[in-house]
Amino acid sequence: MTERTPLLHYRLSASVNESEPRAPPAGQALQQHPGSPRQRSAPQREPKKLSIFFGVVIPTLLSMFSVVVFLRIGFVVGQSGLYQAIAMFLVAYFIICMTVLSVCAISTNGALDAGGAYYMISRALGPEFGGSIGIMFFLANVCGCALFVLGLVEAIVATFGVPEDGTVASFSYQVLPSGYWWSLLYATAVALLCLLVCLVGAHIYAKATFLIFLIVMFVLCTIFISFFAVGPRTIVLPRSATTSLIANGTGPVLPTTANFTGFKLDTLLGNLWADYTVDYTTGTLMTFATVFAVMFNGCTGIMAGSNMSGELKNPSYSIPRGTITAVIFTFIIYNLLCVLVACSCDRVLLQRDYSFLRDINIWNPFVTVGVYSSTLSAAMSNLIGASRILYALARDDLFGKALSPAKKTSHSGNPWVSVLISWFLVQLVLFSGKLNTIASIVTIFFLLVYAAVDLACLALEWASAPNFRPTFRYFTWHTCALGIVGCAVMMFLINAIYASASIAFMLLLLLLIHYLSPTSSWGYISQALIFHQVRKYLLMLDVRKDHVKFWRPQVLLMVSNPRSSVGLITFINDIKKSGLYVLGHVQLGDLNTLPSDPLQTQYDSWLSLVDHLNIKAFVNLTLADSVRHGIQHLLFISGLGGMRPNTLVLGFYDDCQPKDKLTDPSLSTSQSTDLSGSSQELEQLFHFASLRGSSDRQDSGELGDGKVLGPQEYVAIIADAMKMLKNVVLARYFNSFERAQVLSPPSSSPGKGAVYVDVWPVNLLRPDSSSYVDTCSLFLLQLACILNMVRAWRKATLRLFLCVEEGRSVRGSEEKLGQLLKELRIKAQVYPVPWDQQVALHWQRQGEWGRKPQFRDTTKEESRADEEENEDDYVNSFPSNATRLSDDYLSAVNKLILDTAQPNPAVRFLYLPRPPADTRRYNTYLHQLELLTRDLGPTLLIHGVTPVITTDL
Repeated sequence: MTERTPLLHYRLSASVNESEPRAPPAGQALQQHPGSPRQRSAPQREPKKLSIFFGVVIPTLLSMFSVVVFLRIGFVVGQSGLYQAIAMFLVAYFIICMTVLSVCAISTNGALDAGGAYYMISRALGPEFGGSIGIMFFLANVCGCALFVLGLVEAIVATFGVPEDGTVASFSYQVLPSGYWWSLLYATAVALLCLLVCLVGAHIYAKATFLIFLIVMFVLCTIFISFFAVGPRTIVLPRSATTSLIANGTGPVLPTTANFTGFKLDTLLGNLWADYTVDYTTGTLMTFATVFAVMFNGCTGIMAGSNMSGELKNPSYSIPRGTITAVIFTFIIYNLLCVLVACSCDRVLLQRDYSFLRDINIWNPFVTVGVYSSTLSAAMSNLIGASRILYALARDDLFGKALSPAKKTSHSGNPWVSVLISWFLVQLVLFSGKLNTIASIVTIFFLLVYAAVDLACLALEWASAPNFRPTFRYFTWHTCALGIVGCAVMMFLINAIYASASIAFMLLLLLLIHYLSPTSSWGYISQALIFHQVRKYLLMLDVRKDHVKFWRPQVLLMVSNPRSSVGLITFINDIKKSGLYVLGHVQLGDLNTLPSDPLQTQYDSWLSLVDHLNIKAFVNLTLADSVRHGIQHLLFISGLGGMRPNTLVLGFYDDCQPKDKLTDPSLSTSQSTDLSGSSQELEQLFHFASLRGSSDRQDSGELGDGKVLGPQEYVAIIADAMKMLKNVVLARYFNSFERAQVLSPPSSSPGKGAVYVDVWPVNLLRPDSSSYVDTCSLFLLQLACILNMVRAWRKATLRLFLCVEEGRSVRGSEEKLGQLLKELRIKAQVYPVPWDQQVALHWQRQGEWGRKPQFRDTTKEESRADEEENEDDYVNSFPSNATRLSDDYLSAVNKLILDTAQPNPAVRFLYLPRPPADTRRYNTYLHQLELLTRDLGPTLLIHGVTPVITTDL
């Protein structure tokens, strides 16, 4: 015990560290941990210093007060009217409030690290959702950065640009050339400025954030004052707004001036209702959805505080309070601006001049400074955020080598490669040219991210995990669901094509990460949800409502040596028919004499075997003082509720040598590769190289000659299972079974490539009985039919052999069996097999035994046991005269099976009689089964105890 304590302590420590990962200090390489995408270094970073106001409120306000508040508030009111504008803000803030509640819940459920929304989603939903949404969030920040850059360029050109139509500039400071390529040049220059700041002086931006915030707040104050202090005036509209529709000399002549009326009722009444017109910057007709897309960009900054989680003193305390404060403040400001604008500016001014706030301000440069500072700040914030998300994705190794260059950092810890990649993508987006053009894409990306955050919180709430207990309790699954629905509806209203493409792209990323990324140590929300649902449905699965119509095999396969049982394991996987499949293993030992449970370290190796063989099975291991007791344990406790094994499968007890099918390529063509990453575990666990006896025999270790299970105990296990009303299957000669070779025989074979499955539904150890309609015979037919229903075995032909004696109506028996198969909907070929010679040989031996005593077989005790057997259970029980079955008779029946079934089948199904009531006959019983099945190839001896077939609907 003392030797295992340090290891246990290490694992507990590792799990705690992985659940609350820390970012590595500057310049320190990440330590890789096998089985997890990454493990961050243990040393703590510098103390986090930012408070609620500086770390959450200011970044959130600056992200939300950018383009919309200065450049598009008039556009929203002018196009949609005051009523619809307020409705848009209500819808937008309803969506983001639902998301804010989810963010607050997740952020107060434990320690947060750098990464913001990506960190929250990935650690809550697992790497698949986290990685795919992380990429979408990265693209949202890239497009958002481009949007703010274009907004800044639009403001610069509106202020300093020369009119595009070549007319004389109205002001002396209008010296910058205009046009698409000139605007692209200006945008590229601004993007380069953002790049330089992010590469060289990201800390300068952080220190200047508060100054920018003061500037923006001051400008907002001047805007509110101007509505009251500035009198009515006429404003000259931009040239582009008055010439956009008459480029070819036709179309209506638009006004060149508009009025700021001050507070007038007529102005308010004229701005109440929607009047959607052509946007003069893009030339496209506006709708509710397109205007909402532009407006929503003023609400997409709610994650800014979450993105600063790595720099906060107390993220779980600061993020909820700071984010909610910022959201309430911006909502009030936006709605006040809408009302003031609708009361004082006529419709033409709002629709034709997006920079009108500058023209009506008490001093025009104030608004210009506010626009420049806020948009530049938001652009750099988005570029920094995008680079940090890309760096976090690369550091988590979710995309393998594809993002490995993005891990590189400078000596100060700045991810410069991620910054360059982000800047390059921003530059590509800038080719769109206009702010309103990419507004829809940016909005859809952010809505998708918000929906994912709501989904993460909803999944955690529905999973009912005990460790999900956030200190922020003002949320329910209803708020999460409403947020998801709201985001989804608005995405498709804005642009159904963009929304569908974004979701499809996210799902593609999800699948790629699911199949290509390494196993994560973060935990998978899918596992918690599956557990929750499975538990609920297991409780609903009432065993009292079982019906034979819906019976399916639920198999417990006892495996001694997994390495040599590959053939049997894969075959039983085919025969389970969507039922329960459990691999059982008994290890001999006494827990009282052991320092710890030896089975706990073996489960991972068994699960690796299940994954490698691509089977759908559970694993159940037990520790017992004998194999018989261990199997009894498993039969009693395996499964849960209505899902319990009803069929026990054992390997046959013989002396076939085990063959390793996992490492020796010469032994297996389909299962010859090692388990990647688990071969050492398997070597340590499955160390049965020198076993003597069958690979499928129930051995649990090497003692003496390698057998810890004697024939007496083996037959006792069969008897125990039947007492528990379990069907029993004995599998022989599956140690060399190759599924791929069996199902694809060479065309030169006698059957010309055909595959056969043979069924002998008669108890061959009862020559005086040819009944094929008892429970056991029907169970054989059912299992053979189930195997034939599996896709890989559908081309196989069922052959049913009917043993008949001379003097009986062969045709009548064949027709009766054919009618039974028709009623059971089983397609099979019936072959009558005369076995008079074999039966005669049996009765001849019986006569000889009757004339002279057989001291070995007919002792007084056995004779007394014969007389006491229950005649009512004669068909299903082991017959009294079976102890007198001669080896000659059994060899003759064995030869009959071999000679009749040509070409040889892929597998044979034979009738397994009950073991004798007298335990002293167990050895004889096993000897008779061995003679009966000798050299038959893959064979299943089957005994059914419950009805499994019905002809009713």
